[in-house]
Amino acid sequence: MSAGDVAGLIAAIAFVLLVGALAVPLVKLGSLIDEARITVRNLSNETTPLIAGVTTTVEQTNAQLGKVDVITTNVASTTTNVSALTALFAATLGSPIIRVAAFTYGVRQAVTGARSGRKAGRRAR
Repeated sequence: MSAGDVAGLIAAIAFVLLVGALAVPLVKLGSLIDEARITVRNLSNETTPLIAGVTTTVEQTNAQLGKVDVITTNVASTTTNVSALTALFAATLGSPIIRVAAFTYGVRQAVTGARSGRKAGRRAR
């Protein structure tokens, strides 16, 4: 064996050791990629039903909001009707009732004044 053969043998052994040293991280990297793939698959399998549930919830919420919108519209219509009825009542009965109340007050004041005058006249005698 010559010196060149020994040097070639040493270079070959060094190359094998280098490949062996690089193979260990590559194997670990491969297992890490496999774990990441499994994790992503599990996440996808768990997320799909969750998204379906959220979609159902949003659809039901939209249906309930549609019902609330109808109720709100009906309440607004009822409020308008009550306001119109109140205005009609005030216009129809409000003025006569005010007149009757004013007349009654006037009569009561007149009667009270007449009684006060009689009592004052009796005391003066």
